[in-house]
Amino acid sequence: MGDKRFRKCVIYLCVHDAEQAMGIIINKPKPDLKLSGMLPHLGIQGDVTNDDSQILYGGPVETERGFVLHSRDYFNIDTSLPLSETLALSTSKDILTALISDHAPKLSALALGYTGWHGGQLEDEIKNNGWLITNADENIIFSGDPKHKWKQALASLGISPELLSAQAGNA
Repeated sequence: MGDKRFRKCVIYLCVHDAEQAMGIIINKPKPDLKLSGMLPHLGIQGDVTNDDSQILYGGPVETERGFVLHSRDYFNIDTSLPLSETLALSTSKDILTALISDHAPKLSALALGYTGWHGGQLEDEIKNNGWLITNADENIIFSGDPKHKWKQALASLGISPELLSAQAGNA
């Protein structure tokens, strides 16, 4: 991938259809920005119920907009987008308020920005060996050091990073 913004990125793909694809980078924390430090700036007072995690750089699109990838034990039918049987995505202030309440999702990751592709663009990048694809793993998404998530994702495919080449071909 020539774009350095995506170097060693692990992206959870939230939406993918004929018109678009949208994802959240899950392994690029924003330096010195934690959830507890951000909430007061949004007028939300209280202690974070679960992990006071670092805010993630979700991608280069709409970098001031927040996205919370979370477990579906929290789900607001009006504001949460179901992604799977166990995961959802929310972008409204109610999820942020939930993060300081007894109704907080057990698992969550807050990101600023997202990755986006227009129809067919992601497919072309995959065809040109720009991305490796694996099934989502909630352990990789929500736990562990972000620095290790890229290697964990590769390992789930049986790939050692030392064996990767910057040049690709087609047989």
